[in-house]
Amino acid sequence: MSRHPTLKWAQRADVLFITIDLPDAKNVKLKLEPEGKFYFSATAGAENLPYEIDINLHDKVDVDKSKASVGPRTIVYLIKKEESKWWNRLLKEEGKTPMFVKCDWDKWLDEDEQEDKVGGDMDFGDIDFSKLNMGGGGEFDEDDSDTEEEINKEEEEEAIEKKMETATALPVSNGVEATA
Repeated sequence: MSRHPTLKWAQRADVLFITIDLPDAKNVKLKLEPEGKFYFSATAGAENLPYEIDINLHDKVDVDKSKASVGPRTIVYLIKKEESKWWNRLLKEEGKTPMFVKCDWDKWLDEDEQEDKVGGDMDFGDIDFSKLNMGGGGEFDEDDSDTEEEINKEEEEEAIEKKMETATALPVSNGVEATA
């Protein structure tokens, strides 16, 4: 009987991040189909216990532009959505989400966070804010305008993209099995 490893997910309008927490995974098999069918299996642990995930994603995906990376502790999938739009859930089936599916809050961005930037399209003309005495009791360092949280999210996204670019891409299309 197979067990379910923890599957964490997050999204952007155009991509889906899926991270499977399974240290020392062996005999990794993965399959991703254009209509959103997602399959994963592997063995792990000293007893080579079988693990499996077989789900239907909320919408269609672009298999050719999706990438997978098998690491020593996690399996990371960067899945390209067929249409650039936000999904209101990960799974096609409505109802209660399985217990092994969790939100990846480290990678999560809300729809409005991706598109809105602080100060977006505001035009302040020729106002030199450094010459205005606006109180606050301290000097403003214009280089520190991003919050620490924004900087951390940007650094993490860059690290993920760099890792995915340098990782050996495993084929995830048309039922080809990948082993690590």
